[in-house]
Formats: sequence, C-alpha cells, structure tokens
Amino acid sequence: MPSPTVIVGMSGGVDSAVAALVLKQAGYTVQGLFMSNWEEDDDAYCTAAEDFQDARRVCDTLGLALHRVSFAAEYRERVFAHFLREYAAGRTPNPDVLCNREIKFGVCLDYMHRLGATSIATGHYARLEATSEGIRLLKAADREKDQSYFLHGVAPRALADTLFPLGLKRKEEVRRLAHAAGLCVFDKPDSTGICFIGERPFQDFLRRYLPTACGPIETPDGTVVGEHRGLALYTLGQRSGLGIGGRAGAAEAPWYVAAKDARRNALIVVQDHDHPMLMSESFEVEEMRWLVAPRTLGLDRQCATLSCAVKTRYRQNDLKCLIEMDAARLRVRLARPARAVTPGQYAVFYLDDLCLGGGVIGEREVALGGLASAAPRQGAVESSERTCA
Repeated sequence: MPSPTVIVGMSGGVDSAVAALVLKQAGYTVQGLFMSNWEEDDDAYCTAAEDFQDARRVCDTLGLALHRVSFAAEYRERVFAHFLREYAAGRTPNPDVLCNREIKFGVCLDYMHRLGATSIATGHYARLEATSEGIRLLKAADREKDQSYFLHGVAPRALADTLFPLGLKRKEEVRRLAHAAGLCVFDKPDSTGICFIGERPFQDFLRRYLPTACGPIETPDGTVVGEHRGLALYTLGQRSGLGIGGRAGAAEAPWYVAAKDARRNALIVVQDHDHPMLMSESFEVEEMRWLVAPRTLGLDRQCATLSCAVKTRYRQNDLKCLIEMDAARLRVRLARPARAVTPGQYAVFYLDDLCLGGGVIGEREVALGGLASAAPRQGAVESSERTCA
C-alpha cells in the first residue's frame, strides 16, 4: 500500500525545510509547494525570489518535487484589502492571522488537495490533538516559538487535514537537524514582518495606499507638541517615529501614542510608559471564532462567564481574564490592567495549552485614572486637515 502523500508548504526557511525532512524520514511521500502572495514591480524589499531558490535547493537535497503557485490576487482581495480598511479606520490589523486562515489553510490547502495531498504540513510551531469532539490546537513545546496565536482563526476542518511536525521540537534542535542533513538553510535567519512590506519604512509603504492628512500631536491636556503625518500611520503604544524630540518645559522621557481623536485628526501622546491611558482593564471582542465549542466550556447559556487566559499580541505572557458572553457581545475582563491592548489586533484565548479560539479586539476600557477610549472608527475630521508632504 503506498504511503500517504503530504505536501509541505515550503517558505525557503529552515522550519519548513526540517518539517519536510522529518516527514520524509517518517515514511511519508513528501512533495513541496512554494507559495507567493505578493507581486509588485518594486521588489527590492521582498525576498520571495531568494526564498524560492532556497526552497528549490532544499527540495533538491531531499529529492522532493517542488510545485510553485501564486495566490497574489486572492491575497489582495482577502487579506490586503482588509489590512487597508482597518488602518483607514484607525485600527491596527494583523495580516498574518488572515493569511493563515484565508490563504495558507484556505485556497492553498484546497490547491494542495487537488495536487493529490492526503495531508498538508507547515513549519509552524504548534501541536494538534485528535479528540472525540474534534481536532484541538495546542501550544508548541517550545513556548518561545509557539505560533498557535497566528493559527487560532484556521477552520477546524482545515486543521484536521494538517500536520505540524515541529510541534514537539525546539528551534535549536531544528537547526541541528538541518545542518546534519546538509540543508543550505540551516543557519538562515528567521524571517520577520510581512513580505509585502519587508524591511522598507512602514509609514512610506502605507502612504502609497492610504490618503493621509497631517494634524496636531497633543498631550492629554491639549498642549500641541508636534505634527503627525496621518492617524493611520500610528498605533497604540508606539514610541519610535513620532518626531517630537525634546520640548521646553517637558520631561526628557520618551513619548508614546496613547489615543487617536479622529474627529479632530489629533494624535494624543504621553510620556509615561505605563500611563493610565495606555492601560486597559477590559475590552470587547468582535468576530469571535471558536476552536472549542462554547457549550463544552459552559458558554451556551444566555449570560455566561469563563475564567481562562488571553494573549492580546504575539510573544506576550498569558493574561488571566474572565470572559463574559451574552447574546449581544463578548467582553473580556483582565485580572490586572494590561498595556497597549490595541483595537484591530487579535485576542486569543487559552486553557493551559489548549487554544480556545480568538477574535478581533474592539472597544477597550482604560484603567482607572485614564481618559475614556474606544476603538477608533473612520469618520469625518475637521476641515483643517491638509495633505502631508
């Protein structure tokens, strides 16, 4: 009986290379697929061409067939368009979550099945467990590399067709395995950021796609301390790139973005890293996607609560919280105020290692002593706006 065919999403990095290696050594029939999602004349900041060559060399070393496909059109429609809408609305999206849900484990998974894959695999650091109630997504053994946060939006049916060969491995072991197998990417640095942005200046990139209007940078009491280049270009808690510098009569401490006033096109900044305006005690969650049925968590009643943990951004320690859910909304109350809970980012919930699912952070409630703050929405601003140079 022929061994099952697994197609591995090859990124050109060490993780997907070792995922393919491990599966081949386990007896699977393995093929590779390199996916590109961004096509643009200005490719100086995107490493896709180099990454493809690395993926090709890895597959040559392992004796694997390598397919290549572009989902650039789907990416622009399903991920990038949402990315721009959220920034235009004053929120801060995370396109990696949508890319996993819509592209890698969506249209790409379907494409892999058409190529004959029994299962697909990636180099993500996460674990899967089959239970009587369906597939479960768990944190990776290497907590520093765990990527379950980015996978929480993937449909359970897609996870059921997926293998994560690195779920029990640590990064150091992955690099050792790659070196021992003679894979050229054994010491390749981990990729950071999003390919369509790369290492280019983020604000310059965003201004190519969004209209921006300059406006005042103010302290909470209304003192003008500078001029911003467009509210969409800044995010809650941001420190660098504000262009404020030293101000007469002000402390020399750094400035942080604390809020956006879309009505007046004003950016509000503070100098305290843990200023009350930056600290949130609770927030609402929109577009919640459960990986574990709410009824199994006791959330099937008209008004119900659940004690669990939440991450409001990647590489964050778990925050103890209480989920309050009714027919109208899902609100999260934190055991302790957390800094820079950012509308548009994702809140992902856990019970120990088990990922329960997640959703988009909406309206937030600042800590006692801060000013009222809600998830900013796109709207009209005063006519004093002018286009930034």
